[in-house]
Amino acid sequence: MRKGHKAISVIVGASLTAMVWTGTAWAQAWVQIEAKSSLAQAEERARDWSGMFPDASGFRLKSGWHAITLGPFADEQAADDRRRALRLDGLIPRDSFVADGAQFTQQFWPVGASLSGAPIKPVETQPLTAPAPALGAASGAETPAAEPAAPARPATETLADSRRLEGALSRDQRRDIQAALDWEGSYSGAIDGLFGRGTRSSIADWQVKNGFEPTGVLSSTQQMELLDRVASARAELGLKTVDETEAGISIEMPLGLVQFARYNAPFVSYASKDNSGVQILLISQPGDAARLRGLYDAMQTLEIVPVSGERNLRGNDFTIEGSNSAIQSYTQATLSKGLIKGFVLVWPAGDDKRRSRVLEAMKSSFKPIGTAALDATLGQPMSVTRAALMAGIEKRAPVFSRSGFFIDDKGAVLTAAQGLAQCGRITVDDHPADLAHDDAQTGFAVVQPRDALAPKGFAQFATTPPLAGAQITVAGFSYPEALPAPVLNFGTLSALKGLAGETDQARIEAKTRAGDVGGPVLDGTGAVMGMLLPPAQDASRMLPDGLHAALQAQAMAPTLSQNGYAPEAASFSGARAAEDLQQIADKMVVRVSCWK
Repeated sequence: MRKGHKAISVIVGASLTAMVWTGTAWAQAWVQIEAKSSLAQAEERARDWSGMFPDASGFRLKSGWHAITLGPFADEQAADDRRRALRLDGLIPRDSFVADGAQFTQQFWPVGASLSGAPIKPVETQPLTAPAPALGAASGAETPAAEPAAPARPATETLADSRRLEGALSRDQRRDIQAALDWEGSYSGAIDGLFGRGTRSSIADWQVKNGFEPTGVLSSTQQMELLDRVASARAELGLKTVDETEAGISIEMPLGLVQFARYNAPFVSYASKDNSGVQILLISQPGDAARLRGLYDAMQTLEIVPVSGERNLRGNDFTIEGSNSAIQSYTQATLSKGLIKGFVLVWPAGDDKRRSRVLEAMKSSFKPIGTAALDATLGQPMSVTRAALMAGIEKRAPVFSRSGFFIDDKGAVLTAAQGLAQCGRITVDDHPADLAHDDAQTGFAVVQPRDALAPKGFAQFATTPPLAGAQITVAGFSYPEALPAPVLNFGTLSALKGLAGETDQARIEAKTRAGDVGGPVLDGTGAVMGMLLPPAQDASRMLPDGLHAALQAQAMAPTLSQNGYAPEAASFSGARAAEDLQQIADKMVVRVSCWK
């Protein structure tokens, strides 16, 4: 307990014990904390205040308004002492004042009370007592000053007793109860130590779930059961606050389930402990909005982030949820003051209750500290291989990656059709995409990214095919997992028909790789004259090295136009230098990936 709260509790306790009977009548002094014009509003507020102060009462005033008060007190001095103490602790409004009751008429709260008889006699708190001397202490020796004792628990506790004991709780103790109710799933409000209608309903909910009468007030034994149960559960998980100074992150983590493993920027890795199956990554790196977006895309390629789950990318933060039959994961990251910080929790499938508790503890406690991010070179000795460092956070590999190219300013991508219909999901440069048109018979398809993209350039189709023997260029991701940009492969147009005489195809000679499939075949002006097709799947024959088939642009144009993807006709002429062709490719060629 903080020192300020401790001192306040002593003052409040002293003021409570000052409520005494004078012998013939009750002294008329109250602390008025609020007033409402309507009875309905006053009753609602009195009910809320009663959740925190058992001695809350309500009276109709001569003016017609309705006052909510605390008391009665022995005299105005006792009432003012209570007012000052509660104001100091921020528990009552600053404009609360002492009232002598001269303006009170009819009492409306508690329901059934009446001002005509004696005012409600408050239950006295137990006197403060000093602890017994420690064992072994000499007779007459001084003992350390003790904290004020809590009111004694009666042998048979009534609801009134429970209210009295609850009324003696400090605000920090009330916060502990709210936090415990939140842990148990019965409370979702603010942890503020104010027992209003929401907290009362939550207590009743917890009581029903645990076989108790739903009074909305915890008995002393129920308080102990609630707090002990939560303390035991937290101890089992080993929930403790970790100040990771290298990463600049403070967060509560289940150290009974994970243990520090390594630094591997931008991650601080905590591996599974005692085969718990739980894994945690702390994220810490410098960056801006573009790098945050890159991290968002990169996280979704990791094995520990299953593809199924909700994703949310906002201006300065993102969250990713994923689940499959083996694991559930949650990722969050926030950009602030040039630093990106967050965490990943990976949990074995099942055991949802404990996972939810740990996740909520981590989310509510997460706090960036310091002004720096994780040093990119920290904890990576040269003798340790990259594969060992990345153990457990390997990047998920696609079934295949190939090339494609933008055909309009809305981001539609033309590529080879083979295999796309069997993909669990499709991405275009890591952006989720849908198979918008599949012309499997001809051999091409159109995929549409779900994100609104703004291509720097898109294809212009040649209006006339080049002559056999002309120089052509295949632009594609020859090394889709190694290089971030398309590669140019120079070659020659052999014939304007396929290997079996297909009139919609062309034969080209060029050194290409599997990743180039679906990429554009450019003529000397930079116009698209075709699209590279995958090799024919015919084990009975082997083509000469470097001989490939391409689908002619003029064969695709009519079908594309009919489906709303009318290609733009090329308007330029003249041969272009290799660097000019590279610029054209960089603006329109993309990587298309197929995932399980």
